[in-house]
Amino acid sequence: MAKVSAKYEVVYIINSSKSEEDIQAIVAKFTHLAEQNATAVEVEEWGKRKLAYEIDDETEGYYVLMSFTSEAAFPAELDRVFGITDGILRSMIVCRGE
Repeated sequence: MAKVSAKYEVVYIINSSKSEEDIQAIVAKFTHLAEQNATAVEVEEWGKRKLAYEIDDETEGYYVLMSFTSEAAFPAELDRVFGITDGILRSMIVCRGE
């Protein structure tokens, strides 16, 4: 049975109280992880923005949009890694279909 690939978009928010070096290290970590497990990886850094509501006493976050094509198993692993990474306030993975 052939493995099916789909297009995904991920938005994640990094705690903006982290240093610039820490923020860039987190972005690099997830970009590298995606490049190892997916194709057509694109990363767009939106930068610091005001949050719609306070998260963990934070009112600002560093937003990053990442899109890629992968098999269904990778987004689940990516979501797990977001959950255990210090500095990630929120993340959302959406399947964009074909």
